[in-house]
Amino acid sequence: MLQSKLKTIFLSVSVTVLAVSLILFPQESFEASIRGLNMWWKIVFPALLPFFIVSEMLIGLGVVTFIGVLLEPLMRPLFKVPGVGGFVLAMGMASGFPAGAKLTARLRQEGQVTQIEAERLVSFTNSSNPIFIFGAVSVGFFQNPKLGVIFAVSHYLGNICVGIIMRFYGKGDSEKQTNQKKKFHLRNAFSILHQTRLKDNRPIGKLLGDAVTSSIQTLLMIGGFIIMFSVLNKMLYHLHITELLAKAVELLLAALSFPKSLSIPFVSGLFEITLGSQLTSKVQAATLLQQVIITSFILGFNGFSVHAQVASILAQTDIRFRPFFFARLLHGLLAGIIAFLLWKPLSEKFFQSEIIPNILPVSLFDDRFWLESFYDTMIQIGPLITIFALIFYTLILTFRLKK
Repeated sequence: MLQSKLKTIFLSVSVTVLAVSLILFPQESFEASIRGLNMWWKIVFPALLPFFIVSEMLIGLGVVTFIGVLLEPLMRPLFKVPGVGGFVLAMGMASGFPAGAKLTARLRQEGQVTQIEAERLVSFTNSSNPIFIFGAVSVGFFQNPKLGVIFAVSHYLGNICVGIIMRFYGKGDSEKQTNQKKKFHLRNAFSILHQTRLKDNRPIGKLLGDAVTSSIQTLLMIGGFIIMFSVLNKMLYHLHITELLAKAVELLLAALSFPKSLSIPFVSGLFEITLGSQLTSKVQAATLLQQVIITSFILGFNGFSVHAQVASILAQTDIRFRPFFFARLLHGLLAGIIAFLLWKPLSEKFFQSEIIPNILPVSLFDDRFWLESFYDTMIQIGPLITIFALIFYTLILTFRLKK
């Protein structure tokens, strides 16, 4: 009872302080809102929308169930989740967070995974997509696409390690279903595909419309969280709360022989990974290896902004958030450790022994230019895709209301 009252007081005071800070710093909050909005409608919305729509279509048509039968012999012994987890893992890696959470919640609603299996699955299927790692972080922030290899290897390998560790989570729960050994038959897989399609029984037009509306509703929610946490991060900085938290982080960094100037970027990254990664890349007092380790942790942890998005999605099901939070913390630690272990062999291979701290090669390999071009093109056409999709979404809703 006391804990519940303290939680109520804490939440009430926090929201009140945020509201007051918006009044005290209107210009700063407005600029932060614009920053979050630009990130959402230029990058996040156009990048995630196709994956969300296609995923919904694949689930409705039974293709995901078909893939699950094929991947059952791999996913079950390795991660202790059904074969459909392979589809969620692949889509999560390709499209980025919070796609893994959305697909896991969708499969849970369909009854294709148990509660424990869903909590295992969501713990390692949310990751940064390659475009963000190579385009935004490596090229945009560090001005060095070769670092993308180290970031990507440490990030995805760390996530796989989290999945293997989380297979031991919930041991003893749903063991009957977990221990069932299913024989692989291609004919059986096609039969299940057909049965799933007949069970859904929605016309292709209705299926597409539902996929579009569901995906855009989720992306609107994600946009709200991105803008809110962009403002929150800015307000925490102006209220000197970020600086206060950084003082505590300085003790940890000092124990690791890291410069204190990394503390504020680290704290900012705990809330929002884009800002945290950008600030980390600008710390001149740190070596390149130290910057890579901190950034790898930030990418693995995902930031409280993504955590809030995932929590909102999981709240629609019985999937608990706590295992996800533990897995993100574990992923951040593992990603940082893997980046440290792989730094010497990978840097010698890709930098040709040029690992002088904070000195980047002047002549970078040609991939930088197509990565920059691709990323710039996405930013230019992103708003058009977002506007067109929202108009289409409005037309669908209007048509359904009239009908």
